[in-house]
Amino acid sequence: MPNRSVRSISKPLLAWYDRERRDLPWRAKPGETPDPYRVWLSEIMLQQTTVATVGPYYGYFLARWPTVGDLAAAGFDDVLHAWQGLGYYSRARNLHRCAREIADRLGGAFPDTEAALRKLPGIGPYTAAAVAAIAFGRKATPVDGNIERVMARLHAVDQPLPGAKKAIKALAEALTPDDRAGDFAQALMDLGATVCKPRGPACGACPLAQVCRAAAEGAPERYPVRPPKKARPTRHGVVFWAERGDGAVLLRRRPEDGLLGGMMEFPSTEWREQPWPEGAWADAAPLRADWAPVAGTVVHTFTHFRLELDIVRARVDGPGGGNQTWCRPDAFARQALPTVMKKVAAAVAGRS
Repeated sequence: MPNRSVRSISKPLLAWYDRERRDLPWRAKPGETPDPYRVWLSEIMLQQTTVATVGPYYGYFLARWPTVGDLAAAGFDDVLHAWQGLGYYSRARNLHRCAREIADRLGGAFPDTEAALRKLPGIGPYTAAAVAAIAFGRKATPVDGNIERVMARLHAVDQPLPGAKKAIKALAEALTPDDRAGDFAQALMDLGATVCKPRGPACGACPLAQVCRAAAEGAPERYPVRPPKKARPTRHGVVFWAERGDGAVLLRRRPEDGLLGGMMEFPSTEWREQPWPEGAWADAAPLRADWAPVAGTVVHTFTHFRLELDIVRARVDGPGGGNQTWCRPDAFARQALPTVMKKVAAAVAGRS
């Protein structure tokens, strides 16, 4: 049986990483001291998002708010607006809360241990381990999707996900070296992203091929084992496009907790499993008006469900106030509108 000691894994992997490491904007170059703010910011952005998508957002955030103190001093609406398109908007809310806590309570200095980092808003086990290892050199073991795949193949873990996550984490921890733990984690991430890919892994270029059980079986794509995908349910809603005589449209802010928390939207019914029959949505209207349907349906896919939105439109005269405001369409770009609401605006504009 191949030797899978810490040294037998870490030595060839780190040698490979020193040659092949990706040049990423948030990654310290060889010889540089990692900046905890940059590491933390990138790790929050990279959750459930690709490196290619994050790059421009990271550059914009860093240029606008180069330190954690700058981010803490920013208005939440500005942060939320800058986050548009990255999805999972609770991350933006917790990012801002975390920056404020570090600036106000910790004097602008990030904690350097997993336990202390986990006490901060929005920092869970993975992010705490990543920041501790990469920014501070602590012996910690973050396990993202890439590392999970590498470990599952290295050990031919036949237990399906997500049940296998705990075992895979333990396997990764057992192989983490005392020195260069941050580089080891990043090396596994790079290996999974560039060599041990979900489809068509380049086993011939892998520094761990000789000790990989999945490669020995000749079936690396079998791992990690995943259960059958569940069908994504569909939800239905009705959006109210309330337009004043001056062209301004009614917007409201969503509750801070929950899906798209704190973002702006056009008022709507709840999003439910059953379609809304004609007129059944009237009690949810933000104002009394003669609402007329807009042809077509807006479709948007979230991670866990598919959303179908019908639109009704009316000319109205009414106040804003509370969590509501009026905004002309030419100023929508300055609002923190999620993608689904941008689709609504585009649908109305296309049928005007």
